[in-house]
Amino acid sequence: MQRGSDRLSVHKDEEMKHELQGLLRSGHPTRVAEWHDPEPGADDDPEIAWGPVPAVGSLGADEQLEVELARHLGRAAFPATRRDLVHILGERHAPDRLIGLVNGLPAHESYRSARDVVKAVSRGS
Repeated sequence: MQRGSDRLSVHKDEEMKHELQGLLRSGHPTRVAEWHDPEPGADDDPEIAWGPVPAVGSLGADEQLEVELARHLGRAAFPATRRDLVHILGERHAPDRLIGLVNGLPAHESYRSARDVVKAVSRGS
């Protein structure tokens, strides 16, 4: 029997099928050690985690800006001031347009998320 480019032997394939048999029949995790099971999404995960990511072209201007800022800043950047955000965007090679928008924000405010930044940009324009 030719197996082509398969990495596993026939015996390993049968062993893996046997290991998965309980999971496939029951429809829920069957491991004794819970740490083997994947964790469900957290309550504070963004809604994007629960469904397909919308195409950037289908979003409004504010939503596109928020997605772009979040992509460059991440969660670890917040809470942050204007100075912190400009520094992080520069380190992560964000487009000059984003750096310019953030640089126009009030210096005394602190921002908790990319959405807060977008709201502040919208108020300023």
